[in-house]
Amino acid sequence: MKPILLAVIAVTLCIPVVAQSSAWQLDPLHSSAQFAVRHMGISTVRGTFTKLNGTARYDAADPKNNSVEVTIDTASVDTRVEMRDNDLRSDHFFDAQKFPTMTFRSTKIESAGTNKVKITGDLTIRGIAKPVTLDVDGPSKPVNDGQGHLHMGVSATGTVNRTDFGMTGYQGMVGNEVILTIDAELVQPTTTAAK
Repeated sequence: MKPILLAVIAVTLCIPVVAQSSAWQLDPLHSSAQFAVRHMGISTVRGTFTKLNGTARYDAADPKNNSVEVTIDTASVDTRVEMRDNDLRSDHFFDAQKFPTMTFRSTKIESAGTNKVKITGDLTIRGIAKPVTLDVDGPSKPVNDGQGHLHMGVSATGTVNRTDFGMTGYQGMVGNEVILTIDAELVQPTTTAAK
């Protein structure tokens, strides 16, 4: 899309113009990483990781120029049951003492329709990297918070097999398929704030 047309659209919508390729920071206070896994095949246990950070490069004109990197603190796992959380931190699952973080780094981003993209990247858990594809809604239109920053949101979902990352315990009790969801708010200083 030509810069003049971008400017016209931005003025029409009363939103600031975002540079065609710009860097954004994940806002950890307004972002979350969740997971869901079946228990004994009869119920779903849901949990979240309370500590995460990340960066993204966003090119509104060409998704191929976009990139994403997210780091999650494995010890921050929270399923609302202390005994289960401690087990998840142990070497039965995340082995948080030996592997304090898990990461996702994009390798390919492509359009998947209006306001949707597919992000393929390497998910590393317990030192094992496997390719994962996430279905993403967004990004939303940038919003100015009135304090010199732009914000936009995305929601990404994907499915992984925990045994691919060496988590093979509790077969028959804990499901192997894990659904991941990341709801992220991204922040960028406006041109005015940067001066």
